[in-house]
Amino acid sequence: MNDEYRIQELLQREVYVGNTLVGIITGERSHPRDEFVQSMRLEVVDDVAGEFMRKPADSAPLSKELVHSIRPDGGVKLSKSMRELQRRWRNTIRINEQLWAPDELLDRAVMDNDGIDLGNVVSFVKVKRTFRGIVVNTHAILRRKYDLPERIIVPVKQLARTTSFLDELILRCSASRLVTLPSYLALNGGETEE
Repeated sequence: MNDEYRIQELLQREVYVGNTLVGIITGERSHPRDEFVQSMRLEVVDDVAGEFMRKPADSAPLSKELVHSIRPDGGVKLSKSMRELQRRWRNTIRINEQLWAPDELLDRAVMDNDGIDLGNVVSFVKVKRTFRGIVVNTHAILRRKYDLPERIIVPVKQLARTTSFLDELILRCSASRLVTLPSYLALNGGETEE
């Protein structure tokens, strides 16, 4: 994104590829380190979501590097085609009917559904070009309690929701249940390709 455009200037602006309305910019992740904030949040219009997403989502990431300019009518013009946007949306993680870019999830705290902080997201695991797991650096106290390694892979399907204010990912289950799930055991048993 051109440095002259700040998120405050782009909030609530319509986003266009050519003359096609894609959605409205709703914000971005709040993080002290700028390199972790490469995407903005985009509320996608229904017909674009239906046509260009495998499974339609309410909101999706919009890479800042795609912002080309501001149109005379105040809308945001993107520098790429709908196909490029579609390609980028395929390279996301779905949580609760929203698509998230990896940069939006990196370094977030991961909490189980009992409020126990498992650790922080450090990377991702792909299987056949699809994100299947998030790699979490676990906290020492948790490693002792559940006999966990320093890093675990949490299945993406166990992510229930995100909290923007506290920058957390909330799981569908407890930590004790997580470590018994077949999907967790498969991902942490080395059956994946990085």
